Amino acid sequence: MLLIVLGLAAVALWVLVRLGKQTEKARRGHWRISATLLGGTCFAGAVLCVAKGSYIWAAALFVAGLYLVLQSRIRTTTPKPAVPVGPQMSKAEARAILGVSENASSADIQAAWKRLMARTHPDQGGSEGLAARVNAARDRLLG
Repeated sequence: MLLIVLGLAAVALWVLVRLGKQTEKARRGHWRISATLLGGTCFAGAVLCVAKGSYIWAAALFVAGLYLVLQSRIRTTTPKPAVPVGPQMSKAEARAILGVSENASSADIQAAWKRLMARTHPDQGGSEGLAARVNAARDRLLG
């Protein structure tokens, strides 16, 4: 009886540890939680079946639990959209994006780039596309 209780406690502890590591979006996270709980239940059932002497059912439950746990570990990530690389922008277009004049110095271009990146950077609420255009404009004028 003590072996059964220890086995079930180990399975319960393992499930709690696994659930504590869930860091994904809601839909995928729900599947991972459900699969972990079902897998833990299958493992607990396998422990009970071994204690009762039903080894075929124990093996079946163990395999089912193992399958569920392995499937719940597969993470699906959405790839980040690639920044489209179009034709080279003209210097006039680059100056218009940064808002600098034709005779702007490299310090003026850097200052304009820094000011725009503070607003268009994805970490500051901007988009990757806008930040890429601002970077491309700076590179075109300085490089």
